[in-house]
Amino acid sequence: MARRTGPVCRLCRREGIKLFLKGIRCTGDKCAIERRNHPPGMHRRGRGKLSDYGVQLREKQKAKKIYGMMERQFHIFFKRASKKQGITGETLIQLLERRLDSVVYRLLFVPSRAEARQLVNHGSILVNGRAVNIPSFQVRTGDVIQPQAGESLKKRIESNLEMLKDRPTPEWLELNRATLEAKVTRLPEKADAGLPIEESQIVELYSK
Repeated sequence: MARRTGPVCRLCRREGIKLFLKGIRCTGDKCAIERRNHPPGMHRRGRGKLSDYGVQLREKQKAKKIYGMMERQFHIFFKRASKKQGITGETLIQLLERRLDSVVYRLLFVPSRAEARQLVNHGSILVNGRAVNIPSFQVRTGDVIQPQAGESLKKRIESNLEMLKDRPTPEWLELNRATLEAKVTRLPEKADAGLPIEESQIVELYSK
């Protein structure tokens, strides 16, 4: 599956906000937004006024960058959301949050979604006792998520939990820090994501 490679700090600078693509680095003084809060490029052009289309495009690009997805896969998720009952934009956010790599990130097993995706790709995460290596796997209410048995992986996750202890765990996920076993208590809602995204703009863009 295609994935984005190369520097990611420039992605945050392009959007003008922190997308938290590099984990703990994004909270420190080395964050690119803190040091160079202007779009990437040698001429340092400012962020001019955007057209309606430009605003909609930027919202879509932000969502894609945050979840580390390419256009084709993101569009597939949008089409799934549009076929379900309810508000399409909110359903889209719910589907994105239910991705297994996103769940692993929300559980603070790792500091970034990129690392979460790698952990899942390597088959290091169990869902209901079975290894799942598909980052886009959709969790459901009642699912139990935990890392594979292994002392080194357990220590790595425990270290990350300690390092990220100031970050809250979403209310829809219940984590036992002693056993590193988590349970999906309910499906996520838009408010649970807490992202700087206007999903209605994405719906308008794809509806044209």
